[in-house]
Amino acid sequence: MSNDPTIFRFTDGDSINSLISRNKAWSQRLSALRPGLFPSLANGQHPQILWIGCSDSRVPETSVLDLLPGEVFVHRNIANLVPIGDLSSLSVIQYAVEILQVKHVIVCGHTGCGGIMAALGQKKHGLVDAWLQNIRDVRAAHKAELAAITDPAKRVERLVELNVIAQVNSVKRNESVAEAISERGLEVHGFVYDVGKGAVKLMECPADANAEIYALKG
Repeated sequence: MSNDPTIFRFTDGDSINSLISRNKAWSQRLSALRPGLFPSLANGQHPQILWIGCSDSRVPETSVLDLLPGEVFVHRNIANLVPIGDLSSLSVIQYAVEILQVKHVIVCGHTGCGGIMAALGQKKHGLVDAWLQNIRDVRAAHKAELAAITDPAKRVERLVELNVIAQVNSVKRNESVAEAISERGLEVHGFVYDVGKGAVKLMECPADANAEIYALKG
């Protein structure tokens, strides 16, 4: 194992107290580098970014973006979904957009996503299948394109991208988001994170062909 104190893997042999020790060392190290950080965070948060990502342990948003605590408001779930009627994601979006007044919303998918791979198969997985239905809807909408991809890994990669685009559209159809885009220039972005490289790619998300259907007027 490396002697670098910032590199650590929590293994079966480690106790929970090792995490407490790690936290102490981290907070002391960060306080020495930025003495005013934690006191400022105690007074409130002012993030500029809402990150909607996957629960996957390999995609830690603040580390991926090389940002500090307090800079990213976060919602994570399996396969970075924003389903219609999901109170958790809807509540996070409303708070981030209306109260925190974030300037950017990022929907980030990633390579090797287990949710995407499960949704490409036909095997039953139990309770999570109801959640994966949202990805299967994306799969169904692009059935011909995905079927034409013979390489299974490339098929997964493409559905990751298509799912990000679909969720970006879902975010933009949100009433709070639509108003913020119109009134103050809120931006919504799609990212795909390459787990094997540690790099993010900015997706080109085509204009939502059905945007006018979802545009509500008072």
